[in-house]
Amino acid sequence: MLKKFTNIILLVVVVLPSAFANGLPDFTGLVEKQAQAVVNISTTQRIFQGVPNIPEDDPFFEFFRRFGPPVARDQESQSLGSGFIISADGYIMTNAHVVDHADKITVRLTDKREFSARVIGADKRTDIALLKIDAVNLPKVSVGDPGKLKVGEWVVAIGSPFGFDSSVTAGIVSAKGRSLPQDNLVPFIQTDVAINPGNSGGPLFNMNGEVVGINSQIYTRSGGSMGLSFAIPIDVATQVVEQLRTKGTVTRGRIGVTIQGLTRELAESFGLSQPNGALVSSVEKGGPADKAGIEASDVILKFDGRVVMNSSDLPRIVAAVKPGSKAVVELWRKGAAKQLTVVVAKMPEDGMLAEAAGSQENEAGTMIARLGIALSEPSREQLSDLQINGGLLVEAVKGQAARTAGLQHGDVLLVIGNMPLRSLNQLIEIIKQVPKGRNVALLVRRGDNAFYVAIKLDEK
Repeated sequence: MLKKFTNIILLVVVVLPSAFANGLPDFTGLVEKQAQAVVNISTTQRIFQGVPNIPEDDPFFEFFRRFGPPVARDQESQSLGSGFIISADGYIMTNAHVVDHADKITVRLTDKREFSARVIGADKRTDIALLKIDAVNLPKVSVGDPGKLKVGEWVVAIGSPFGFDSSVTAGIVSAKGRSLPQDNLVPFIQTDVAINPGNSGGPLFNMNGEVVGINSQIYTRSGGSMGLSFAIPIDVATQVVEQLRTKGTVTRGRIGVTIQGLTRELAESFGLSQPNGALVSSVEKGGPADKAGIEASDVILKFDGRVVMNSSDLPRIVAAVKPGSKAVVELWRKGAAKQLTVVVAKMPEDGMLAEAAGSQENEAGTMIARLGIALSEPSREQLSDLQINGGLLVEAVKGQAARTAGLQHGDVLLVIGNMPLRSLNQLIEIIKQVPKGRNVALLVRRGDNAFYVAIKLDEK
């Protein structure tokens, strides 16, 4: 029986190549040509275990030294990611989260050379960062058109999962134009390519050896690949990088509306034959849309000449329009088509997206960009319920305020430094006086407990 079983196995091994050789792609040529332009990125961040990382000349250093928890030794936090060279003179594209808050960035090429890199600019909304190393005559990638990608098409990822340099994985395009929570400015490419920690920022290639996306996120319950990975289309990334390279920041448009998707039932109730467009559920008072005459219950069908098929299309289209320019809005109102002209405003650099339909951020208070916290002033009833005389309510948290300081929705900020907080304007004026990169101490109340946290301020 064993011999017969072995013969069967040998027969299968012999038959398989001839049956499938013509149907499987060969990635070897693509990898040989393109892998040299893919880099490994390692970052280092200095941290203190047990207490915030506060310089000794900071006025809060002595406070935490005397009254904070026991000081442990200075430590370094390290992380790994990937990137790819987009120009022979050393410009590299990667994810913003790969280099976020890094004190040192090291780029290693496939020939084992290492370079210190500096961040030219980073855009957290699209998770794109542009780095620069001092080198010349480097191999660079070719850029393709993600619009020509088809669902079911083969794609290849090259990166450093778990630190294993130049790892190659392949799969197919599972879907296009995916909208993910809190990422309404990116129409993600979904693939089943095996992507793991360390692949972030690496390129996604089509079969022509052209970069069509940047591997950015995975859906996982285990921490590893589950066949659901998402890449930022390279055309979106290129538009961001061009602004980062010339200005260091990204400017986007906004019109001040909250939108939602259309179901067939809603479309029918508004007299539309198809559930296409973005339904306006509210309009910011005094905002661009309000001034242009856009009203709640309007359905935006086109903006600046571009068709709005789904509600998720509108934020991307509006964001791409230069602030201060006029755009024609084609909408559906009370059973008839209508045209209006809106003057597009500038989206705050770290503010909340008014177009983010249905997200908690629409209900958030004022975003204090340098802290990464959305705050509101409590009402008299709330002050009474909380049994406090003043403070600011935390409505939403992002960035290091959530990751490092651990702030949460519902916390109350009572004091900054040694100044009791009474209003948002007071906090804003205090923050203006603090230099970039300096820590501020905040006294936080959560339930019946009060504690200090330190947050390093971003740029003004």
